[in-house]
Amino acid sequence: MNFFDDEPLRANQADEAGRARWQLLHPVIPDETFDDMSGDEPSSALPRPAWWVSALSFSREHVVVVVVALVVGVVFAVMTYQRTRPEALPAAPPVSMSSVSSPSPTPTPVPTVKVHVLGAVAHPGVVTLPDGARVEDAIAAAGGLTSDADPALLNLAAVVADGSQIVIGTVGNPAGEVNGAGSSGTGSGSSSAGTGVKVNINTASETELETLPGIGPVTAGKIIAYRTDHGKFSTIDELQEVSGIGPKTMAQLEPYVTV
Repeated sequence: MNFFDDEPLRANQADEAGRARWQLLHPVIPDETFDDMSGDEPSSALPRPAWWVSALSFSREHVVVVVVALVVGVVFAVMTYQRTRPEALPAAPPVSMSSVSSPSPTPTPVPTVKVHVLGAVAHPGVVTLPDGARVEDAIAAAGGLTSDADPALLNLAAVVADGSQIVIGTVGNPAGEVNGAGSSGTGSGSSSAGTGVKVNINTASETELETLPGIGPVTAGKIIAYRTDHGKFSTIDELQEVSGIGPKTMAQLEPYVTV
């Protein structure tokens, strides 16, 4: 039937044209087609999606599983590294050489002597000197000589002994002496002072007089000469009339002499 003629359509033609248009817009699918689609085996006419399209079709559950697996793998790797990492051993403390070295010997103290220096020195008194010191060392320890000192009668190089006495003379009274056991000055050892026995200045010999503190051979000879010229001493204070015996020497002699 030709519906495109210029003549107007009749009623039956219009109905047929409407049905044809309906069929074009709403085609009818045959029942065989539905039977083929509902069977066990899929119809070969329907196209299948590509394999990579199915592989990319992850669901939310798949993503969660992958993330959890990655986290577990990272934690396991970190724990394995911590266990296998070598631990740093603490450094050994340095060994001090002083702790292993042999102990140094204790130094032996230097022996000393005590000497009584009096007369024309700056600071008369007892001084402490190393063993083997000499008369000049004792004078220096007592502050040195005064301006009116005259040590001409002293042997400044003599070695002083412990407990000895050094008398420094002056220009007016140059009777310097070194008294004490073992001394090698002009004076001799004071045995009277050590024993406590007083020396009688009227009967003592020159040797006995030399045992007195501050009395050497020169002064002992002067005492005997004075006794010869003036007779016996009436008091011990008369010793100050002898040249070379002044108040300081007399103060030393007084405990050890008698008449």
